[in-house]
Amino acid sequence: MASTETAAPAEAIPPVQVQYCQVCSFPLEYCEFGSSITRCKESLQKSDPELYNRYYSEEALQAKIGTLSLEAQEKLEKDTAKKEAKAEAKAETALKKKMASQVTIKRIERNKRKHVTAIHGLENFDVDLKKAAKFFAQKFATGASVTKNQQGLDEIVVQGDVSGEIVEMIEEGVGLLKGVPKDNIVEVEEKKKKGGD
Repeated sequence: MASTETAAPAEAIPPVQVQYCQVCSFPLEYCEFGSSITRCKESLQKSDPELYNRYYSEEALQAKIGTLSLEAQEKLEKDTAKKEAKAEAKAETALKKKMASQVTIKRIERNKRKHVTAIHGLENFDVDLKKAAKFFAQKFATGASVTKNQQGLDEIVVQGDVSGEIVEMIEEGVGLLKGVPKDNIVEVEEKKKKGGD
């Protein structure tokens, strides 16, 4: 027979609230494994001093590295500084490359009156080319696709002469094209060579 005693319901364990770093997007406990620990510390100190003291106060740091020898501590500090410098240099190089990149908009003549517009270089400004091609196709009610050009690089080909409108869209920062600087746009017109030449 079943017992008539009722067991006390087990107390539910609340879920763990994980807080993420605003700089490296790791959980706060794992910022030390990222390449931007100095910026993570500064951000945490400004936003939540109590948590900063919990993870990075002298007592907390001594508890973490108390078991390491002096040489290991020095090596750890050097490695951390080296990682941070490398990450900063990489970010700076990427920014320079991005600002030096150009978006080329070519108007290519197919027949006497038919044209296509090829857009190259948007990928350098973190624009998804497939989404941009779909955006152009909807905007201009024409066909648009991502293809490889003669150099083997991806470009968007839009049916029709829409180069002027695309330049205006980039300058206004419409939709996906918000991050593209106006100064980096180059318009080129390519005419079809005649058979006799």
